[in-house]
Amino acid sequence: MKIIALLFLSLFMGKGCSKEDHKDLTNTNIVYTANTRGFYQKITIQNHNISISNNRNDEGSGKTTEISDENWKELVMLFNKIDLEKLSTYEGPTQKRFYDGAPNANMIITNKEIEYNSATFDHGNPPIQIEDFVKKVILLAIQE
Repeated sequence: MKIIALLFLSLFMGKGCSKEDHKDLTNTNIVYTANTRGFYQKITIQNHNISISNNRNDEGSGKTTEISDENWKELVMLFNKIDLEKLSTYEGPTQKRFYDGAPNANMIITNKEIEYNSATFDHGNPPIQIEDFVKKVILLAIQE
C-alpha cells in the first residue's frame, strides 16, 4: 500500500512541475483591435515582437518593435492565467460602446493553430478575467 501511495504521489508531483500545462506564447499570435468611427488601433503580438497600426485601410503600415525580456516575461505570466476555452464567454463590465462612449475592442488569440475570439468589449475596460493581460498589451503599445 505504501508503494502505491508513493507511486501516486510521485506521478502527481511530477505532473505538477510540468511546463506542458503552461501555454506557449512564443508560437502564439495575439491580435487586439479597438475601433470606432474616428479611431482605429490594431496591436499584434507574436514571438517577442509587437506591431501597432492606426490605419484600418493599410494593414502593413504599422510599426514593429521588439518586446523587452522583462515585459515579455510579465506578458507570459499574465497570458498563462487566461482560460482560452472560456475567452468568448467573458463579458465586459460596461457597454459604453453601444452609444459611442468607447471604441469597440476584441482580442483574437491563435494558439497551436486554434483561434480563440473574445466577445466585444469597451476599449480600456475589458472583462475582469483578462483585464491585466489586456492592460499590459495596451501599455506595451503605448511604450513602443
